[in-house]
Amino acid sequence: MATKNAKNKTLKKSSKRTQQLVVKGKQYYLPTYRPRETILDRGKGARIWDIDGNEYIDFGAGIAVNGLGHQDPDLIKALVNQAKKLWHTSNVFYTEPPVLLAEALVKASGFAKRVFFCNSGAEANEAAIKLVRKYAADKGRPPEKREIITFYGAFHGRTLATVTATAQPKYQAGFEPLPQGFTYCAFNDEAAISKLVSNKTCAIMVEAIQGEGGIMPAKPGFLKHLRKLCDKVGALLILDEIQCGMGRTGKLFGYQHDGVTPDIVTVAKGLAGGFPIGAMLVGNKAEQTFQFGSHGSTFGGNPMASAAAGVVLKKILSPALARNIAARTKEMRTALVAINKEFRIFKEIRGRGLMIGAELSDSLKGKAGDIIEVVRHSGLLILQAGPDVLRFVPPLTVTQSEVKEGVKRLREGLKHYLAL
Repeated sequence: MATKNAKNKTLKKSSKRTQQLVVKGKQYYLPTYRPRETILDRGKGARIWDIDGNEYIDFGAGIAVNGLGHQDPDLIKALVNQAKKLWHTSNVFYTEPPVLLAEALVKASGFAKRVFFCNSGAEANEAAIKLVRKYAADKGRPPEKREIITFYGAFHGRTLATVTATAQPKYQAGFEPLPQGFTYCAFNDEAAISKLVSNKTCAIMVEAIQGEGGIMPAKPGFLKHLRKLCDKVGALLILDEIQCGMGRTGKLFGYQHDGVTPDIVTVAKGLAGGFPIGAMLVGNKAEQTFQFGSHGSTFGGNPMASAAAGVVLKKILSPALARNIAARTKEMRTALVAINKEFRIFKEIRGRGLMIGAELSDSLKGKAGDIIEVVRHSGLLILQAGPDVLRFVPPLTVTQSEVKEGVKRLREGLKHYLAL
């Protein structure tokens, strides 16, 4: 099977403008990504168009970022209104949008007392790493007793500290020497983590659902087990909710399905519906750990991003959106099961809410990238989560008709791929 004959849908031929922009992108970007050779131009709801007029159903949502879809009118209104007032000021001053957003996040979280704003998920996790180390130091722990435990398959970011916390060698290779003080454990293995936790442990960092690790949810009871272990040794529990948070699973945060109370939660991606922002929510234990000068971010708490995030949070907490997520989740899972019954290509369909992973069968191992390119030519944008998993993270506002059309295009693409 190959992608050379992937064009199974009548897409308009790439224009000269598209070809020129692709060439420029390859010439001027550092080659850290491998973008598809199309130029996306505009969107509406869960649909998106390239500059040649080709229309796609968007089941990727900017990697679980565009939770309200494209061109949400309330989000546009908030950004336009704020743009007419104030774009940026230093953190020497307060502005209204981040103050109100911090209050809303604290109240919605059910555990947090304070919030630190930044620009991305990696920055939020960097802040959490620094915070737990400082917390341990303030408790009198020497450096050798400030260990952070993370899990194989996790993804916590691309900075030097967060890539070290990411227990996947493929992301770390070539960037050595890596920062010290991280220990790795098998995910969902209660016996293994029980053996690793000791008086050296200052924190455990975990995703409620591993995103890049293949859409792997924490098994029932695992997060509660981590909570007990942290309490036993005086460590802090960090929940990385950067991909699975902000309504993606049907609740505001993924950990809320498990009835566990974290000490720190990191969020980004879907927080402002596509406008760059990150945040670290901190509970009562460590709310006073960072003091003046401990940490900072020039653009953290930007009024534009905060205004957008305020709208997103309000909509995510609405009963109407919760009902939509539940209904669309059921439809998508039912459709994926039907597709698998027809083609027998998935080993497992897993996830929670509108964060779904379909693991490919053994005969298709390593082919996720090829498949999503063929499916794109059927007019559907999806993602992969590693080489063996198709990832479905549509906007939380995706409609019944958009799901129906997207699934139809998925089936067409898969049928074509299997025929290659």
